[in-house]
Amino acid sequence: MIGDAMTNLGSVAAGLMFLWTIFSGWLPTQFRDHVEQYVHRVRDYVYPYIDITFHEYEGDEIERSKAYAAIERFLSTNSSDRANRLRAKVFNDNESVVLSMDENVVVIDDFQDIKIWWTSKKNILQHQPLYSKRVDEEKRYYKLTCRREHRDTIKNAYLQHVLHEGKAIAVRTRQRKLYTNNKSENIGYGNRRSMWSHIIFEHPSTFDTLAMDPVKKEVILDDLRTFSESKDYYKKVGKSWKRGYLLHGPPGTGKSSMIAAMANLLEYDIYDLELSSVKDNTDLRKLLIETSSKSIIVIEDIDCSLDLTGQRKKKNEENKDDDETIDPILKKAQEEKEKNKGSEVTLSGLLNFVDGLWSACGSERLIVFTTNFLDKLDVALTRRGRMDMHIELSYCCFEAFKVLAKNYMDLESHELFGIISGLLKETNITPADVAEDLIRKSAKQDVESCLKNLINSLKKAKEEARLKAVKDARMKDEAGPSSC
Repeated sequence: MIGDAMTNLGSVAAGLMFLWTIFSGWLPTQFRDHVEQYVHRVRDYVYPYIDITFHEYEGDEIERSKAYAAIERFLSTNSSDRANRLRAKVFNDNESVVLSMDENVVVIDDFQDIKIWWTSKKNILQHQPLYSKRVDEEKRYYKLTCRREHRDTIKNAYLQHVLHEGKAIAVRTRQRKLYTNNKSENIGYGNRRSMWSHIIFEHPSTFDTLAMDPVKKEVILDDLRTFSESKDYYKKVGKSWKRGYLLHGPPGTGKSSMIAAMANLLEYDIYDLELSSVKDNTDLRKLLIETSSKSIIVIEDIDCSLDLTGQRKKKNEENKDDDETIDPILKKAQEEKEKNKGSEVTLSGLLNFVDGLWSACGSERLIVFTTNFLDKLDVALTRRGRMDMHIELSYCCFEAFKVLAKNYMDLESHELFGIISGLLKETNITPADVAEDLIRKSAKQDVESCLKNLINSLKKAKEEARLKAVKDARMKDEAGPSSC
């Protein structure tokens, strides 16, 4: 009886709050603030429930709330048979569907005979930055509602249950993802969820399929496994739990396949960072913060991404005298063009990204750089401690060829292997070029014809290398001795 009366009083209070919202605009400010205090006091006194909100982002934080993510997973699993409006996501090539509660939907949960109401909410705030068009910011949150007398149970037991279940669901349903960063200019004011976009990562490369020297392969495998099991060790020595790998070698030697194999071995996500799409060092830090643990941050062809060789200052000094002679109007136009031409990420910003203070905002991460030209990189970027392990992926050797023969043709030995072994010792050819000859291009093509195609390619490459050496020697003789 008393409970029903309190519920009725709560409904009356809610109605009064609605009327107050309508008519408060007619009151002078000095009266409105004073009356509003008493209206809220009355409402809080008779309202029999408590509301707890969990925001996706708290205040000025730029990292998504882990509590919000856990609640999202918990409700997604428990709402599909309770909510009347659902959102659907399709995974695994349209083979599985995951349902979650839609906006402004109420889901009722029961815990120890206590009824709890969950609501998914969203506020849209409008901003008008200076010299820019108006943009909208979405603020998402979940609201938990329960009766006041159950406050302690909710606080001490139920919320721990929800967070624990949300974490367990994440482990059971985890799908590894391949992320790419969005262009900085496409990230609106306050839109903190759009720094990365992703697809499901399904690359088939493994260390078993990598065509490389087996001894070197085993060293890399041992290093990766040791890293993944060294959480306590890194804490003991006072270092962030991360490790840098520099993959270098000619194009076609398997650098991208190596990264995919790393991810498949450790079951990590991959963040493929395109530096030229990052506006400045500040956005680079934001991207780092939004990466998750158990991930590989990749910058491929870093020598081509930006001018990170430490030569900017030298170039600016060389052009300083020329700038003084340019017409002021043209100079201003040039400066504006330079300002708008692209990324302003600096070598210093990238170094801080790799091992500065901000790099410690997460754990269990690999940072992998790839390059075709190791000598083009600044030594500050490649030193040990930043790139802890340098891995050279070179031309195809006979051991690597045997891996490719096994992968492409299920072949472990053949009478032509001896000829191929000799030619590989005399010829520089990439694993990608070898694979192109080994792959069957028609159903009629047999193993022997594939191997003969490879032998012809090796002989052709050997002859091309010989002719190039003769040409270079002739040009050197014609140039004569270099003068000091």
